Amino acid sequence: MVPLYSTLALGGVPLVADLARKMIHLEFGSDLLAGASIVTSVVLGEYLVGSIVVLMLSGGTALEHFATRRASSVLEALAQRMPQTGHRRRGGQIREVQLDEVMPGDTLVVRPHEICPVDGSVIEGHGAMDEAYLTGEPFTISKAPGTQVLSGAINGDTALVIVAEKLAVDSRYAKIMRVMHASEQNRPRLRRLGDRLGAWYTPLAVGLAGVSWAASGESHRFLAVMVVATPCPLLIAIPVAVIGAISLAARRSIIIKNAGVLEQVDTCRTLIFDKTGTLTYGRPALTGIACAPDFDRNEALQKAASLEVYSKHPLAGAITAAANEAMIPLESVSHVSEKPGEGLSGIVGGRRVRITGRKALAGRLAALPPAAAGLECLVLIDDRLAAAFQFRDTPRHDTHSFLRHLRPRHQVSKVILLSGDRESEVRYLAESFGIEEVHAEKSPEEKLAIVTGETRRARTLFVGDGINDAPGLLAATVGVAFGAHSDITSEAAGAVILETSLRKVDELIHIGRRMRGVALESAVGGMALSVIGMIAAGFGYLPPIAGAVAQEIIDLVAVLNALRVALPPRDLTDF
Repeated sequence: MVPLYSTLALGGVPLVADLARKMIHLEFGSDLLAGASIVTSVVLGEYLVGSIVVLMLSGGTALEHFATRRASSVLEALAQRMPQTGHRRRGGQIREVQLDEVMPGDTLVVRPHEICPVDGSVIEGHGAMDEAYLTGEPFTISKAPGTQVLSGAINGDTALVIVAEKLAVDSRYAKIMRVMHASEQNRPRLRRLGDRLGAWYTPLAVGLAGVSWAASGESHRFLAVMVVATPCPLLIAIPVAVIGAISLAARRSIIIKNAGVLEQVDTCRTLIFDKTGTLTYGRPALTGIACAPDFDRNEALQKAASLEVYSKHPLAGAITAAANEAMIPLESVSHVSEKPGEGLSGIVGGRRVRITGRKALAGRLAALPPAAAGLECLVLIDDRLAAAFQFRDTPRHDTHSFLRHLRPRHQVSKVILLSGDRESEVRYLAESFGIEEVHAEKSPEEKLAIVTGETRRARTLFVGDGINDAPGLLAATVGVAFGAHSDITSEAAGAVILETSLRKVDELIHIGRRMRGVALESAVGGMALSVIGMIAAGFGYLPPIAGAVAQEIIDLVAVLNALRVALPPRDLTDF
């Protein structure tokens, strides 16, 4: 008897005490059935039955912890990948220090093929860093004095000297880790789903137990029904399904910040898209160069391309690609600067070059060339306007097929293109996509008003870049941010897609649909089997101990079924 008493004292008492606390605060959940079973078994002297219920719940909790560990494998890989030390240079001496000792302003040496430990900027050296792990982009970014570096990026063949601009805990990589950890614990909506199912299941179980006791006059039948009714499919199967979906999404380069996204994403009937980098590649092609007098086309292209090598702006690739195609040699660059709102500047071949937008130069130059349709940037050489570059953005190769499949496959009733870009460019692309409702040249405040209005009428899914679209992402039913050119810690988005692909948006919808289906299947199926067991117990065919064993089998089946969510199906898209 000592083992039974110990099990009830060490396992049952804390559980019942926690349930009593919830009852005092009027928090009635489906786990009350488990507490009632334990208390009833002790009152009736069925210590073995009570111990089995305690062990059953403990075993279910262990299964949930196991699932959590499996889902956390992505987190563990991220954590193990990040260096714990950096090479700080002071007074000509290089010393290895812990990352928490690195302060903004410290000088660090990043050796060849090392992982950059903190966010900062290059002060010595020329090279390249692979940022694909952070941005999803399949190419390296050239680095020179003045260019930014991100923690987690892999250095190339050349050592770089950088100055730290943030603490390690505030770096981009550390923020990704915090978001991933928070995503596993943020499961409020599906927890409420379990409580909603338990709202009818709990009184049904208590009613069957009471009727069985009253009809037979045997208190042990009440206990038998309550034991079989212990709702582990609700308490464990649903969160296991959520954790599995978060794990599967992470392996597909989708970070779930709010698990409510998984429940709601497949129910959205209005889809709203930003344009640049969402429906398009965000890598426009250079279509024209309008040069000012006294400046040559090739000279303007050479200066601009030499400087744009060190930028991650969407127009940079188009300029460098045009220079490569024209076989124009690039010049040496120094003093690179790219401040928000001011554009890109630097010294190229001994001349001061600046690449910026029309708004930044308004009122500063005597005359500006007439605005052309599409995207543009202006090139200044030694503070004189040298040329205006015109661009056209390219739709993603799968944009048409993705948009076409939304209505028949996902019952989407409305698609909206919402952008801050110029009207002519937005409408040109909208017509090629077949999108009828277009909102162009909208500020973040105007985007917020539009998304809020649409969300009042129907559930909305808004896909944007997570920066200017942040208010809209927050207002939508589900906000999804592409993470290639934005801060992944934006609190606005419920999910962040690291690989900028519309196929990933479709995968997210399918992961949510599959998770909800499997969670309901596990919970409802488990409860249905429990009801059959309760009826059998009520008629006396299942004594308390046999009922506990039967319920354990039901729980195991429900949880194992829920674990299927983490297993990737053959295909997660349907277009």
